[in-house]
Amino acid sequence: MADVDRTDDGRYIVVKGRRWRASDPAIPERLRTELVSELMAARRCVAAAKRQSDEAAEKAARRRVSDSKNALGERGRPWWEMRDEESVAIRSAATARALLRHRARDSSICPSEIARVVDFDDWRNILPIVRAAIQEMVDGFEVEITRGGDVVDSFDGGPVRLRRGAQFPDEPRSST
Repeated sequence: MADVDRTDDGRYIVVKGRRWRASDPAIPERLRTELVSELMAARRCVAAAKRQSDEAAEKAARRRVSDSKNALGERGRPWWEMRDEESVAIRSAATARALLRHRARDSSICPSEIARVVDFDDWRNILPIVRAAIQEMVDGFEVEITRGGDVVDSFDGGPVRLRRGAQFPDEPRSST
């Protein structure tokens, strides 16, 4: 993208004279690639819904875009500012939804992947906030916590994975 420049501080990109918040540069490349891929798929869903004049599908696809952009740090509290618990929780939930949507329906994610996206340099210290945000999603049946493939109620007792729950917000997938 030859017409894209960064501001001197690296916090914004400039496209055709318009300034946009840049993605958090600390996100590990493998996870960034997944999140950007999910964002592009979500944008294709928005376009498809608009072509079909399907307002419900467009609204759902826009939620999907929003989750991806929040996960990347392009929305919500700026990634370079000191994070409070609420902003970490919001970005954690958005990251969980974006990663789960991007991966196969029956796959799972690790809570540490979410924490590494939200704050790579301090991911271990924010894990309690990430877990609390995920627990709210569990309580709302949006995600399930698993240990050894079995569903468990909480994070107590060792390593866990997260997968889609019964109330996971399945948005339309792009056809391309």
